[in-house]
Amino acid sequence: MRQCLCLVALVWQCTLFGQSYVGSGNDDGITVSSSSSYHDNSWAEPASAVNTINGKGMLHEYFQASRFLFQSSIGFEDAHVEEVLDLGYEDWIDDQFSKSPTLVLPETQSIFQYLDNLHPENLRRPGWTHFSYAWWHVNSTNEDLLRHKVACALSEILVVSRNSDLGGYGDALASYYDMLLNNAFGNYRDLLLDVALHPAMGHYLSHLSNPKSDLTTGQHPDENFAREIMQLFSIGLYELNMDGSRKQQGGHDIPTYDNEDIAEFAKVFTGLGVGDVLPQLVDPGDTATFWTGLWTANVVITMRMYETDNPNTGWRDEGQHEPGPKYLLNGVVVPGGQKGMDDIEDAIDCLFNHDNVGPFIAYRLIQRMVKSNPSPQYIQRVATAFNGNGPYGTVRGDMKSVIKAILLDEEARSEDAQQDELNSRLKEPLFRYTHFSRAVAKTNPNNFYWNVGYEFYEEAKQAILASPSVFNFYLPEDKPNGPISEAGLVAPEFKIHDSRTSVGYMNNVYRWVQSWGEIMRTWEGGLMNNTEVNWDITDLLEIARDTETYINWIDKHLLGGNMRDSTREIIRHGLDQFRPEVSWHNYQENRVRIGMYLALISPEYSIMR
Repeated sequence: MRQCLCLVALVWQCTLFGQSYVGSGNDDGITVSSSSSYHDNSWAEPASAVNTINGKGMLHEYFQASRFLFQSSIGFEDAHVEEVLDLGYEDWIDDQFSKSPTLVLPETQSIFQYLDNLHPENLRRPGWTHFSYAWWHVNSTNEDLLRHKVACALSEILVVSRNSDLGGYGDALASYYDMLLNNAFGNYRDLLLDVALHPAMGHYLSHLSNPKSDLTTGQHPDENFAREIMQLFSIGLYELNMDGSRKQQGGHDIPTYDNEDIAEFAKVFTGLGVGDVLPQLVDPGDTATFWTGLWTANVVITMRMYETDNPNTGWRDEGQHEPGPKYLLNGVVVPGGQKGMDDIEDAIDCLFNHDNVGPFIAYRLIQRMVKSNPSPQYIQRVATAFNGNGPYGTVRGDMKSVIKAILLDEEARSEDAQQDELNSRLKEPLFRYTHFSRAVAKTNPNNFYWNVGYEFYEEAKQAILASPSVFNFYLPEDKPNGPISEAGLVAPEFKIHDSRTSVGYMNNVYRWVQSWGEIMRTWEGGLMNNTEVNWDITDLLEIARDTETYINWIDKHLLGGNMRDSTREIIRHGLDQFRPEVSWHNYQENRVRIGMYLALISPEYSIMR
């Protein structure tokens, strides 16, 4: 502040129970006088003398609300912080629960049709680029912030990826993502079933058109999905206590399943084929069969069970569900002779009711939303909520209860925990990107917020539904060599943070903030004009006239009030290189751009606490 107080007169009227200190709003009965009240053009209000003690400059509650939104969204605006302050944390969560999902599939199909009308190329269906355009557009304009945060977290647990044949099926990717959205506030049991029946997962983990055993040829059901639904989606490799620690017997970890269990579950997931075909992609009268692949399939509806021979298809072995009983975990036996979908329902129930699921899912969701190293007590509290025994609900698997338990826990909200260096996580590069793009003003003449994100993916190694394998971009237990590993801690996100990707991220930040760069871009420049989304710095130009004002704006809106003195000095030094008396450049614009660049590559922006 460039204000000089020449005289301060304090008239303090204290009683036995009155205030005993000045500041942070304790200004009752106090008069503050000054020789002047400075009002810079970049300030919304003048620097009134009373502001020195009335707490108006204390943004602690605002910063705490920002911290909450870093955990509960993939990007937010100033208005969303004000919503949290107005409603309070739990009521804001309840309000988010009430919002209808902003789906990506309709936007994917709309974009595909729009581009096809501009230049028909006889494309069979949307690809991953159309899905990417739609995902970025939705997440630049939506209000269901928490739902998309949870869907993104689930997408890194229940993984499908465009880095497979699914890259050519943007409608399948969008449908799968929307399935996660629709289940984000539902029940985890329903989510497991929907994942098992989605054609994107069926193709990715090869239980689409998975046939029954044939002893004459030695054919056995594919075991891929059966293995991963246990290892990665529900119970993990070892028996767990409620706090996430491993149970032991005779000094050894206890496996949750073995190869025989995988084989038995594989029998359950046989007989599933595509639900229908797209009429425009097949000859008139053709229908779906068990052997129909994605090429002509309707990939936005669930797979169906091909249980009995269908003489109308011309295939002799249309009935492909494995008959007979299946012997699952913990003594569960799926009886022979029942319908194939009943087998699947029983298998999902067997996994969902396993004691491991609560702590297994609790740990992974906490990591994706709040911190890398939750305490055993934190895991147990969230697992207890999953089991229906916590303070927020009584139904096992209720995702609303789990979400509240994660976000309202003392390790997420406590200010003491915030100061603990272990109470942190490296923010994933994708969500550093989305938080910046949502926080700042941006413009596109068509109001299209489309982004292919290819350069970012190539250089920072992350995009939505684009992991290198079913094991996600990193494993929950991944950790870098050195102090973190030596301390017995994990830091999964460092798996994609190395000498190459860290520089790649900084190069992308430079593209976003440079004067000829853009926040988002497409591959459609040959079809249409103005496909880029640019950062609109108009409102920041006046703010940047004053170095400290702009630094404070950055700290408030991008760093959540966490800017350290050392970072402040670095940014101050950068801004002060551009001065009004030097006429050959626009010093305000240069300040805006260099200040934002330095903020987005700072440790405070990259680390969540």
